[in-house]
Amino acid sequence: MWWWWAPGSSKNSCNGDDLGQRLLETTRCRLQGLPESIIAAACARSGQRVLHVDSRNYYGGNWASFSFSGLLSWIKENQQKTDLSDECEDWRKLILENEEAIPLTSKDKTIQHVEDFCFGDQDSAEGVEEAGALPKLPMFSTPAAEGVSPGSEKESPAAEGISAGSGKESPAAESPGAEPQTPEPGQAVGTEAARAAPGDGAGTAPGSAAAPSTASGESALEPAKMEAAPSENAAQEPKKITYSQIVREGRRFNIDLVSKLLYSRGLLIDLLIKSNVSRYAEFKNATRVLAFREGKVEQVPCSRADVFNSRQLTMVEKRMLMKFLTFCLDYEQHPEEYQDYENRTFAQFLQTRKLTPSLQHFILHSIAMVSETESSTLDGLQATKKFLQCLGRYGNTPFLFPLYGQGEIPQCFCRLCAVFGGIYCLRHAVCCLVLDRASGRCKAIVDHFGQRISANYFIVEDSYLSESTCTNVCYRQISRAVLITDQSVLNTDSEQQVSILTVPPLELGKAAVCVIELCSSTMTCMKDTYLVHLTCPSTKTAREDLEPVVQKLFNLNTEKETENEELEKPRVLWAVYFNMRDSSGVEKSSYAGLPSNVFVCSGPDSALGNDCAVKEAETIFREMFPTEEFCPPPPNPEDIIYDEDEIEPEEAGVSNSPETKPESSAEESSSGGGAAVKKEE
Repeated sequence: MWWWWAPGSSKNSCNGDDLGQRLLETTRCRLQGLPESIIAAACARSGQRVLHVDSRNYYGGNWASFSFSGLLSWIKENQQKTDLSDECEDWRKLILENEEAIPLTSKDKTIQHVEDFCFGDQDSAEGVEEAGALPKLPMFSTPAAEGVSPGSEKESPAAEGISAGSGKESPAAESPGAEPQTPEPGQAVGTEAARAAPGDGAGTAPGSAAAPSTASGESALEPAKMEAAPSENAAQEPKKITYSQIVREGRRFNIDLVSKLLYSRGLLIDLLIKSNVSRYAEFKNATRVLAFREGKVEQVPCSRADVFNSRQLTMVEKRMLMKFLTFCLDYEQHPEEYQDYENRTFAQFLQTRKLTPSLQHFILHSIAMVSETESSTLDGLQATKKFLQCLGRYGNTPFLFPLYGQGEIPQCFCRLCAVFGGIYCLRHAVCCLVLDRASGRCKAIVDHFGQRISANYFIVEDSYLSESTCTNVCYRQISRAVLITDQSVLNTDSEQQVSILTVPPLELGKAAVCVIELCSSTMTCMKDTYLVHLTCPSTKTAREDLEPVVQKLFNLNTEKETENEELEKPRVLWAVYFNMRDSSGVEKSSYAGLPSNVFVCSGPDSALGNDCAVKEAETIFREMFPTEEFCPPPPNPEDIIYDEDEIEPEEAGVSNSPETKPESSAEESSSGGGAAVKKEE
């Protein structure tokens, strides 16, 4: 059993003495993003007691996913930049003579320059209500106080038999305007191994994290079929989507604040498999890699079969490409081929390999995906090798995308932490860290109720540190844009495509822009729309960095203003631009006055994968517990030995009976073109 302080429960539901008795934990984690969630899961799995505290009312921090209405609320909050309420105005009186306090800030400065635009009739959406939404409940709701997990917007009662595709439209216990579209760690966790949906398929497999189990252990939810049928004629005129439709179907959107893909042989996939966290999520293959060249979008051949079946390349180019890719797979064995170019850029090295300009473009921007002016030859070769090694594990591209958005991944690790006793407190601000003057270590925190919570280790997301602590830190910025469009950037026979496109710099001094386009079968947008994420390192504001690329790929005009040459481009229905802080790579010594037992986690970085977050989490965990294994597999339930006092004889007989072991359904047993995320033999 684990104790849950439900978000929205009143202060009286857990007084200071009670909280102090319950939280004599070894580790305290502030819940924010992916690194903190991984650390929390690893600590709980190794037997430590973990508390997650977050002043926000949603999980994931800058790694979160939102419904459309939830994102509008997030935009409004960041445009107003109002401070969070501080109920503990006199917390300094709680600091003793032999103690010192490090104040924490309640103002989030990681998001800046937020601008949103609607390219339709915004007035038509007035009075339109979101389908499936309930009126907002009071903050201190009784179901939460009784230990019931607050209504995840993704959950629906299993007894009702609602399909997984429509489960997100089920009534939520809280307003979707304030909550992201992601399940909370308190949900039932009786799910099977995650499956990667086929490239042109749709829906979720039975037993996903989004599908709660019935009392008998069998899921009553069935795979969604509403997105499964491909378009009969992809070239036909796209359906007209209005802003009021987007608002009405807002719960079908899961819009990530950070846009990333998972390399099929990357550190995160390996960790998901090793820790068995993959059973809490489902994944879909990225179906194609695109290139933007000479003003046109075209598909890049990735695998050996794609290369030889490509009509874009001549026979000579095919041989050139295969010869170079074969060299990249074991380039370490042939140092004489590249050692003279180690101090040059990868683009300069490609020019010496007798490759045509089109092949150089494909390799540089769509396979290696490195900077044309900054990446060295070794960086390019390593990136190309990583791309090639990830091919074929789960599909024809190296990438996977989690259904319902990137925000699912932190919550999967939160769920593992909760299963092993982790405690979660949302809407719970922390005023300061309390230091012991004699030892120089942090001994406690003071929350906004004036309660002191003691711990041995503290993990803090850098956005909570005050300006005085971060005086010597130089942050980078990421430019982000999210678009809702009416058609794909490259129409094909199937409209259910997950695409990645790298747009080279349009002018000197600019960075390449990574574009990820998601279809409705990823459960991130409504039918007949696409969700497009654009990301690049910042040089100016997000709009200044990304709008030129958006204008190249999309039609930003309203329907009446559209010119003939713009008709072929996908039309943008809605867009938002914002800058996000990139604090990756900052050394702990850069933060002033932090004791040795306080660890700082960075936010999302601009890279496509998640390796930085996984490395950071493992490094911090090993500093705290050098002798413990990092995220070991959970024990098999059949191997758990219970004390006789814990279970009744009848229950013990039932739990050990082989007849009661749930069997995989026919849908789970069949491959169906999907790839299970599991360890290879």
